[in-house]
Amino acid sequence: MDNKIRLAKYLAHAGVCSRKQASRLIDEGVVHVNGRAANHIDHVDETDIISVNGNMITEKPARVYFAYHKPIGIDCKLNVADPTSLIHYLPNTTRVYPVGRLDKDSRGLLILTNDGELCNQLIHPDFHQPKQYIVTVDKPLDDTFCSNMAAGVPIDKHVTLPCQVNKLAKQQFSIILQQGLNRQIRKMTQYCGYRVIDLYRVKIANLDLSNLALREGQYRAVRKNEIIIETD
Repeated sequence: MDNKIRLAKYLAHAGVCSRKQASRLIDEGVVHVNGRAANHIDHVDETDIISVNGNMITEKPARVYFAYHKPIGIDCKLNVADPTSLIHYLPNTTRVYPVGRLDKDSRGLLILTNDGELCNQLIHPDFHQPKQYIVTVDKPLDDTFCSNMAAGVPIDKHVTLPCQVNKLAKQQFSIILQQGLNRQIRKMTQYCGYRVIDLYRVKIANLDLSNLALREGQYRAVRKNEIIIETD
């Protein structure tokens, strides 16, 4: 029986990166299979010679998982030349990458891992994993804000999916999303006539920042079963 799998999936299993990131690396021409530039339809297994940026993929490293309390000012793009990049604050271990980015002006929970399959399950829209945020805006919320946000609003040629929105204080609300469009909460809030002044992610799937005892800038190892992926 042929046990070969698609190259992007193999790289994710090997802990190199997520499937989406693997596809980008293939496009960039830095992935080679058996001495030739790889393509997206390649199927491979452990008998194939695979390299990324000249580094041989020889074995699967142990899967590691970290929770990180990201402060404002850290950029989630892994750019070595940028002193504010998350890459300078990652655990000194097997290469890990963030699951679900937070923009530079946002703070809160990030999951860091080398488990490409877990990453795919957390961010792929087919799995609809919830992420909860506490958001503070620039003026008092009116009576229709939460219902309008929850019903879905048009941003970037999309209408956002229905979501849970609850008022917490005069200028603060909680929102639980099951999708991840670029700067989605900020754009949704702006569409409704408000400006975000603080965006704080407190929960991803079942991993809750309030239970982790992490100060801003700290990280700690977690178990995969603490994250708990639920698939319907």
